[in-house]
Amino acid sequence: MGVLIAGLVAAPAGGAEVPDTRPAEGVEQIVNGDFSAGTAPWWWTANSPAAVTDGELCADIAGGTANPWDAIIGQDGVDLLAGEGYVLSFTAHATAPVAIRTALQMAVEPYTAEHLSTDRITTEPQTFTHTFTAKADNDAAQLGFQTGGHDQAFTLCLDDVSLTGGTATPPYEPDTGSPVRVNQVGYLTGGPKSGTFVTEAPEPLTWTLNAPGGTPAATGTTKVFGQDPTSRQHVHTFDFSEFTRAGQGYTVTIAGETSEPFAIGDDLYAQLRTDALAYFYHNRSGIEIDAGLVGEEYARPAGHLDAAPNQGDGDVPCQPGVCDYRLDVRGGWYDAGDHGKYVVNGGISAAQVMATYERTLTAENADGEPLGDGRLRVPERGNGTPDILDEAAWQLDFLMKMQVPAGEELAGMAHHKVHDEKWTGLPLLPHQDPQKRELHPPSTAATLNLAATGAQCARLFRPHDAAFADRCLTSATRAWQAALAHPEVYADAGDNVGGGAYEDADVRDEFYWAAAELFVTTGQNDYRRHLLDSPLHGDADKTFPRGGVWWGGTAGLGALSLATVDNRLTAAELSAVRSTVTTGADRYAADARAAAYGVPYAPEDSRYVWGSNSGVLNNMVVLGVAHDLTGDTKYRDALLGGLDYLLGRNPLNQSYVTGHGERDSRNQHHRHWAHQLDPNLPNPAPGSVAGGPNADIQDPVAQDKLQGCAPAMCYIDDIGSWATNEVTVNWNAPLAWIASYVDDLGGSGTTDPDPATCEVGYASDRWNGGFTSRVTVTNTGTEAIGPWKLTWSFADDQRVTHHWSSRITQTGRDVTAHPASWNGTIAPGGSVDFGFNGTSGAGAVDPTAFTLNGAPCTTG
Repeated sequence: MGVLIAGLVAAPAGGAEVPDTRPAEGVEQIVNGDFSAGTAPWWWTANSPAAVTDGELCADIAGGTANPWDAIIGQDGVDLLAGEGYVLSFTAHATAPVAIRTALQMAVEPYTAEHLSTDRITTEPQTFTHTFTAKADNDAAQLGFQTGGHDQAFTLCLDDVSLTGGTATPPYEPDTGSPVRVNQVGYLTGGPKSGTFVTEAPEPLTWTLNAPGGTPAATGTTKVFGQDPTSRQHVHTFDFSEFTRAGQGYTVTIAGETSEPFAIGDDLYAQLRTDALAYFYHNRSGIEIDAGLVGEEYARPAGHLDAAPNQGDGDVPCQPGVCDYRLDVRGGWYDAGDHGKYVVNGGISAAQVMATYERTLTAENADGEPLGDGRLRVPERGNGTPDILDEAAWQLDFLMKMQVPAGEELAGMAHHKVHDEKWTGLPLLPHQDPQKRELHPPSTAATLNLAATGAQCARLFRPHDAAFADRCLTSATRAWQAALAHPEVYADAGDNVGGGAYEDADVRDEFYWAAAELFVTTGQNDYRRHLLDSPLHGDADKTFPRGGVWWGGTAGLGALSLATVDNRLTAAELSAVRSTVTTGADRYAADARAAAYGVPYAPEDSRYVWGSNSGVLNNMVVLGVAHDLTGDTKYRDALLGGLDYLLGRNPLNQSYVTGHGERDSRNQHHRHWAHQLDPNLPNPAPGSVAGGPNADIQDPVAQDKLQGCAPAMCYIDDIGSWATNEVTVNWNAPLAWIASYVDDLGGSGTTDPDPATCEVGYASDRWNGGFTSRVTVTNTGTEAIGPWKLTWSFADDQRVTHHWSSRITQTGRDVTAHPASWNGTIAPGGSVDFGFNGTSGAGAVDPTAFTLNGAPCTTG
């Protein structure tokens, strides 16, 4: 749980003071905003000297700072009234494109912010306008243009700075696009196909399913749902499950409104499976991220390996007073938008990644081949171990390194977390982090996470790496014994400077989970007795709560392992555990059937919480296991309803997964996936799931924009909204499980998609170190194809550098071409042409295999 705080500001170093006079309501709050009177009362930090030039205030901003607040231009004595609306505007340009942050906040600790915004400043003057409502009276607030956090120096010029009060803040109106809401990726051929229509119409309406060419393919009548309490929208629902013809580019039209396009087919989620799992490699600590695996824009040096400016993870001390030893805790996964590594959050994440693989050993229709050696984006491919276990091993190794060494007072326990001494700002790549790293005190919860994941590791790695399996089991056994000896060592809820606290004062669930994993792996009776004596055993309400399994409530993980993996429970005991799973799944399925948007998530009072999308996903995991155990399609259908919700069938018409769906989240809170702040940095990698609606809207961006929001609409795709738009390992882990499950489910479909009707012509001109390629895609069928997506793989190191008449993305050797804005549909008998330049080594060859919208094309 990374948190972006408002920022600590330095004392003024330039400018002059002016008398504190309280302006009248509704008048200009900024003094000398046009700089016609020189620089007073503006000030600036010492590293950003400023002067008036050509009527603008221009400041030379130093490079090499870490945080936005390390360089500031400001004015004090700003008068704000609680409940009053304000309009802030200014004109700015810079000598290089940069992102700056504007803060209206207290001028002294705790620097509470009334407004925070981030703007991209270009070399051409632009005017920026922001509105907000003050939450508290403050006659001495501070306006600060926070300009630090950039490697290179630049000059910033400001003009016409204005803050006027007495205005009503216009309500934030999210762009929700079409009122016809569907899964923007697509529906399985033989699966349920439902959608939601936002309308005030009191009577049913006619819906039409449009084929890719726009001709009607099916029609029906909506059902009036009424008022949806989660969104406060009046909605209808519609169902076209009986339509089973595979294809791309379908839409649904109701009352003249048309949905986003989607596909129908059985091979729709293979890419989501690999993308969701690639998230973990992208967020590895202590290793270079290889462009050959993830593409140039996502490549980066290794972080926290003791190379300046990093202070590194190779020899980390404890916080003062916690311990007198140091540990090598290199490796592992960065938790979220920050650079912290947490055992409790990392434990559930590693467990669910391993469970994604373990399901392929226990479920009838699960396919382990797509997770096997050489199939995923990991540098260990080719070592004989399934790639998904290689990824899990990177985190497991870190978790074991967090164990207190033998001979120490709390030997065998696990440190709760390691992270920076203080919060860092955005953007900041891991290898550029200058902060001191610290080990935080051990906790019982962290120790039991280590025991559970170590036990799971031992049984899964045994066939592939017996030595690593032995190490995992030894660590797990030591952790279990240490937890029994120290059962009430809890993390401090106030330990939240530089990283999230992850406090947890009830560890009965962790004891249950750890005992379950150790029992499944070893069969020892001590663990079995602990399970059967636990007050959580057999209690579906506590094991599978309405809001879902989470890092602070892990008993469900133990129940799922007991229900699916061979163990020494008696037949009656196993039946009881499986009944617990299906009882929980029954409730989630009922919630999905009762929901306007088909989502298996019904928190108390419809109050969506931080990371609500992870609650949806974890409930879906339980539904998937119930379907594996029983074959009952009600569980499958409810799970797919959750997938529909995450990929666009929701009140905001938002796909919460980057790179999947027409209206996908792209500005999640993250320190190095920060394109919104720095155009030289990328958006989050495809397959990254946003936290989702959060009715508590704790961050300043959400508080500015989302006051009064309906629970399921308390979300904004903004990098500053850590309360609604963060990414974390423990949210992507269940997404990986679900994507794998649905890809397997599609592979077992009974209806074959139509064969491809396309031909690809591909020709290249080559020169020393480079090439130009031209591609023609012809529709040889009788129906239009649109929107189209052409994919292929290079057999060598060719890299696309520039493209035209299409939008091309490349990950490793895999390339995808999307249409430009004007050539999205290929008519029957028609063609589209596009091209690109690239770099290559000697002996490069053209690709010969292409797929259009997931189906193979012939080559001409």
